[in-house]
Amino acid sequence: MAGNSKRRGALRKEGTKKGPVVGSGGQRRRGLRGKGPTPPAEMRPGHPAARRAAREAAKAQHERAKVAGSRRRPGDGDTPETVLGRNPVVECLRAGVPATALHVAVGTAADERIAEAVQLAAEAGVSILEVPRGDLDRITGGALHQGVALQVPPYAYAHPDELLEAAVDSGQPALIAALDGVTDPRNLGAVVRSVGAFGGHGVVVPQRRAAGMTAVAWRASAGTAARVPVARATNLTRTLREYASAGLMIAGLAADGTVSLDEFDLAADPLVLVVGSEGKGLSRLVRETCDVTVSIPMAGPVESLNAAVATGVVLAEVARRRRQRA
Repeated sequence: MAGNSKRRGALRKEGTKKGPVVGSGGQRRRGLRGKGPTPPAEMRPGHPAARRAAREAAKAQHERAKVAGSRRRPGDGDTPETVLGRNPVVECLRAGVPATALHVAVGTAADERIAEAVQLAAEAGVSILEVPRGDLDRITGGALHQGVALQVPPYAYAHPDELLEAAVDSGQPALIAALDGVTDPRNLGAVVRSVGAFGGHGVVVPQRRAAGMTAVAWRASAGTAARVPVARATNLTRTLREYASAGLMIAGLAADGTVSLDEFDLAADPLVLVVGSEGKGLSRLVRETCDVTVSIPMAGPVESLNAAVATGVVLAEVARRRRQRA
C-alpha cells in the first residue's frame, strides 16, 4: 500500500543481521558431516557404564594406596610417571602396570589401539578420563602423545630386609639379585623376570645412579614385577655387608672373575648375585665386599654378555644345581 514505507519500523535498519547473510562459510556442509564412530560406553560422560567404571577405579586406587603406603620407604620416587603414545600405553596395560588414570583427548580418532586401551583400563579398574586436547598437552609437557596418556604412580619399593623375610617364609635358601650401576630400566625389568622364573626372592637396586622401576621396567618384566619385590638400598655396599652378616654368600659377576661358573658351586649357600653395568662392571667398593667374583665361560669370540642376559644365565644354573640337590 502506498505510503507504508514511511511507517515506523517498515524499513530494516542498517547493520542488523536478520535473515541469511552473504557467505555462510560452509556451516551447512559441516553440519551434514558425520561425527565419527560412537565412543565406548565407558568414555561417554554420564553413561551408567562410565559412572560404574569410575567408582570401581576409585575403589581399586584406594586399595592400592593402602598397600603401597605400607611398603613405601623414604627416598622413593615422589612424582608419578606419564606414558605417552598408543602403542606404549597398550603395552603397559597388557603387562599389568599399576596405572591410576588413562587420559584420552576429546576428538581423538578411535582405532583398535585406543579401543583396547580403554577396555584393558576398564577391566583393571583404571580411571578413564576424557580431557580436552589442550589439557592433555599441558599434562604431557607438549610431548607427542597421539591423544592418549597413562598415569603411573611411583613404585612402592620394599626394604632390603623384606627380601630376607621372604626367603625365610619360603623355606628355600635365599636367592637375591643385586644390581650395581645398571641404568637401563629394560635390563632391570629383564632381571626381575629372570629372578621370578628361577625361584629368586627379590632384586636390590641402589637409590642413586641406577635404573628404577619405571613403566619401561614394568613392561620389560612382563608383569613379573607384581610378584617379585624390588628393594631400594640407600647404600648398596652397606646392604651387602648386612646380607653377609646374615649368612648369605656375596658373589659378584665379572668377566675377569677369579672363579669360573663351572668350577664353583653357587647353589650350596644362600646367595646374593651382584651384577655390574656393562661398561664399568662392578664398582670398587662393591667388588671388595664380594666373597668371590665369578665369570661365565664363553664358547665363542664374545667378551661379555648383556647384564640381564648374564644374570639369567647364572640364575638358571643356580636353580638347576639346587634341583639336583633336592
